[in-house]
Amino acid sequence: MSLEMKVPTVGESISEVTIAQWMKQDGDIVEMDEVICELESDKATFEVTAEAAGQLKIKAQEGDTLEIGGLLCEIDESKAEQSAEPEVKEEPKEAKPTGEVLEMHVPAVGESINEVTISNWTKASGDMVELDEVIAEIESDKATFELTAEASGKLEIIAAEGETLEIGALICKIEVAEGGSSSSSASSSDAGSASTSSASSSSNETYATGHASPAAAKILQEKGISASDVSGSGKDGRITKEDAMNAQKSAPKPAAPKAAPQAEPKPSKPAFEAPTFSTGVSREQKREKMSSLRKTISKRLVSVKNETAMLTTFNEVNMQPIMDIRKKYKESFKDKHEVGLGFMSFFTKAVCMALQDWPAVGAAIDGEEMVFHDYCDVSIAVSTPKGLVVPVIRNAEQLSFDQVEKEIIRLATRARDGKLSIDEMQGGTFTITNGGIFGSMLSTPIINAPQSAILGMHNIVERPVVENGEIVIRPIMYVALSYDHRVIDGRESVSFLVRVKELLEDPTRILLGV
Repeated sequence: MSLEMKVPTVGESISEVTIAQWMKQDGDIVEMDEVICELESDKATFEVTAEAAGQLKIKAQEGDTLEIGGLLCEIDESKAEQSAEPEVKEEPKEAKPTGEVLEMHVPAVGESINEVTISNWTKASGDMVELDEVIAEIESDKATFELTAEASGKLEIIAAEGETLEIGALICKIEVAEGGSSSSSASSSDAGSASTSSASSSSNETYATGHASPAAAKILQEKGISASDVSGSGKDGRITKEDAMNAQKSAPKPAAPKAAPQAEPKPSKPAFEAPTFSTGVSREQKREKMSSLRKTISKRLVSVKNETAMLTTFNEVNMQPIMDIRKKYKESFKDKHEVGLGFMSFFTKAVCMALQDWPAVGAAIDGEEMVFHDYCDVSIAVSTPKGLVVPVIRNAEQLSFDQVEKEIIRLATRARDGKLSIDEMQGGTFTITNGGIFGSMLSTPIINAPQSAILGMHNIVERPVVENGEIVIRPIMYVALSYDHRVIDGRESVSFLVRVKELLEDPTRILLGV
């Protein structure tokens, strides 16, 4: 039986994608939820995971552009079991303690970061760890970092999950050992068969065990089910999309029957009775502690609303000229530069030209002074599983279209992988955010302090417009510019947005610089 895998829906305004890279070869055996290829749209890069285990048959090659729903590959599920190879059991080497105990302290993760929170231990106290193995994740108010073991040996956890520590504080200890491995964390030699089986089962656990894939995590969140309540059937116990779809929220335990009370005089019947619910209706609540990143984002947003004179102006852009250019040149552009031609590069270049005409829009307040910039460091808002981050494209005014597209893809990928550095998120002079990928028609974006303005993009919808006295249908996008009225006057904000509109509706202006 062959399962057909088609291009998934990756955003409301995205109608086609390009196959950037196949991780597997034609004929390879793949596991369920294993990453098999990467797709590129005009906004971001996406990973595609196998929907079943079996033999892969590739139907579209690298560089091919497919519409949403187009056939990517087939998976022959009948050949899944043939791929199983006999496991070669390796007897674990006995770890030999050296007597040395290494103390690990919270590392410095950024010049302006004074404390971090332990978000997750990937190893338990008493486990054997290897040198440079990831043992924990720590969160600052700007990003998440991985903590790796500084030696091989037995781990002793000092700080618990959720605890906030200052830079340099003791986080754990490692009893240094030689010849050990992470799979050899068995108990003493006189342990019984029960403990032996327990140790062998724990050796199969990896970081993927109990973790949900992005699609599964979204389904579980919509159902209000915790990943800890779902058993994963994917590789190494990973929770797959199918597991999430089949998961059911556990019903509350029925109350224990009470002893029959003695006969008493019946009280008078109340004027009304509270409604009763049939079995299966849940009124449970779930509480989650806010992460350091989420708390910092909350504080910054409230601060911007309270400390700036924020105002928003709107306009609309006819996207037909840009769409015509992309349709005409996207293949040759892809062949020459090995990257897709998206909308973001047009908006970035248009914003850079408009900022040169109206420099106050890219200015900032520093105390009692206004700081103007002769360069354009454009921040691009990226939504990640842990919150919104805003990496910066440096000197965007000097970059070509293909350089802008490559930098956007690089930063967005690093953001979603949680690998952005502090330097990559600081120092922007203007921000662009695209709510259109989620279907937003219109919004008033909040300024990214200490900047003074932000441009909001929205979805593209065919609307009737009047051209030369006739009603015609055009793909229209509403754009919004939120700005700080302390720095930017109404004339400057409106003129800036009109300039962006002119450049986007006649892209040859961008090339000619007029």
